[in-house]
Amino acid sequence: MSGTPFLKMHGLGNDFVILDDRAGTLGLSPRRISMIAHRQLGVGCDQLIVLEKPTERDADVFMRIYNPDGGEAGACGNATRCVASLLMDERKTDHAIVQTISGLLESQKAGMGANGLPVIAVDMGPAKLDWRDIPVAKACDTRHMPVGIGPLQDPVGTSMGNPHATFFVDDLDSIPLAELGPQLEHHAFFPERANIGVAQMVGENKLRLRVWERGAGLTLACGSGACAAGVAASRRGLAGRRVEVVVEHGTLTIEWMRDNHVMMTGGIALSYKGELAAQLPA
Repeated sequence: MSGTPFLKMHGLGNDFVILDDRAGTLGLSPRRISMIAHRQLGVGCDQLIVLEKPTERDADVFMRIYNPDGGEAGACGNATRCVASLLMDERKTDHAIVQTISGLLESQKAGMGANGLPVIAVDMGPAKLDWRDIPVAKACDTRHMPVGIGPLQDPVGTSMGNPHATFFVDDLDSIPLAELGPQLEHHAFFPERANIGVAQMVGENKLRLRVWERGAGLTLACGSGACAAGVAASRRGLAGRRVEVVVEHGTLTIEWMRDNHVMMTGGIALSYKGELAAQLPA
């Protein structure tokens, strides 16, 4: 695998290593995935993204998403926006369709940000709200799920192709998410584990968000988590259907459409290009 090119990209700090395997020659093992994602021993990223040939006629590419633990993820909104931007540049178009294991995601250019970087909007598909779809261990109203630890109680459940539990708090900075996140991720209430979001309303239709990502830990931003938080705020009556979600390095606009699809809009950036060394173990 010596000399295999990669791109390092991020969406508001949520960072990715992107490999092009449309030729089908990489043969990535879970151990190699973990090593590439390791921030001290490899390149380092929140998720490793592998581009493959699409299996659906309407799709431009198949995007496979791996967490740093080597496990596969079902959705990643910020990575989708990064990949869509690459495809648009490659194809000289303003529109792209990205296939994932959770479905087809349509994206389009939405102008340039104040920092001069591209802004990409992606239709993240429908929000799934039934307890069986998230999934959780027993029947419940997913607007008020009976699970929690310490100051994190009474979350809203949402599936955006991956499971999310969003907790609303009065003081986001007081929550020890690095301590509580892994406990809740692995709680028996979530048979497939869960992404744990903690949100604080900071204005009309505006919230701050931190997310402990399933299989990745604390990240600077989480696109599907922002979508889940926007839907959760609307379902709780804390906001309308269009919400500004503030993360550490910027803001995502989330709109829960009347057809139940969730639109996410925000900036992306290319950090650098490189090549993977042969020393990374197989």
